[in-house]
Amino acid sequence: MKRILLPTDFSDNAYNAIKYAVQFFKDETCTFYLLNTFTPISYTAEYLIENPAPYGIEEVALGHSKKEIEKVAQKIQIEFPNEKHQFVKLSAFNMLIAEIKDVIETYNIDLIIMGTKGATGLKEVLIGSQTMYTMKKVKCPIIAIPDGFAYEKPKEILFPTDYNLNTSNPILLPLIKSICDIHNSRLHILNAYYGVPLVTQQKDTKVYLDTYFEENAHVFEIADGMDVMEAIEDYQKYHIINLLVMVHNKHSFFENLLFKPVINQIAYHLNVPFLVIPSIERQ
Repeated sequence: MKRILLPTDFSDNAYNAIKYAVQFFKDETCTFYLLNTFTPISYTAEYLIENPAPYGIEEVALGHSKKEIEKVAQKIQIEFPNEKHQFVKLSAFNMLIAEIKDVIETYNIDLIIMGTKGATGLKEVLIGSQTMYTMKKVKCPIIAIPDGFAYEKPKEILFPTDYNLNTSNPILLPLIKSICDIHNSRLHILNAYYGVPLVTQQKDTKVYLDTYFEENAHVFEIADGMDVMEAIEDYQKYHIINLLVMVHNKHSFFENLLFKPVINQIAYHLNVPFLVIPSIERQ
């Protein structure tokens, strides 16, 4: 059974991500954890004034959160009835990232699926403080769903790599293969080439990938003379891609100052769902 975390702020974008999740796993037995976090600043003064309960602000906010999350659960179950799916509703007086970490540990979450724009409609605010921050701080795979993206089966998956990935990562390749198996997907393994030949370790990794995905349709591609961002954008011009997959490698403090990380660049230019898988240090 898969355990999928679905954070929601009750925006249309958050609900769109939830719709994507239940369709993505429509043939799988899953438990979906609907999570809403709140603090007093999350609620307008008008709402609190109109609800002058004889208890504190936290209780008022908790009641509202539970009510709204129940509406979301009922709506999604009516729109996408599925006996293989069950929903757990979680409301927490906490900051989003802190609560996500707690939920991951408590419920052994396999994957997070969330939208890239919140109720404010300000892309920079939510990507910077929620989706992007979650990618950076949480050691769990995340699929980010672009605003307004209509579900399409991930038949074509793009996986850019420099072949320096750690093949012993317990999440990376098994998760990609699982998705390929579920959706009968074809995996496009893309390498940005700068004129420098692959070293022995990179060649070995390429051979390993070829063997690992031998039962799945897969192709190896090269983007000549481009950086990773350019390679991804160029490849999408000529190929239909339904899901982008990347590993989130850690960057040093100075690298982050000098070079804008590729993950950040892509998140700001999303046009397809984007799966980010946390890295582990190479032994």
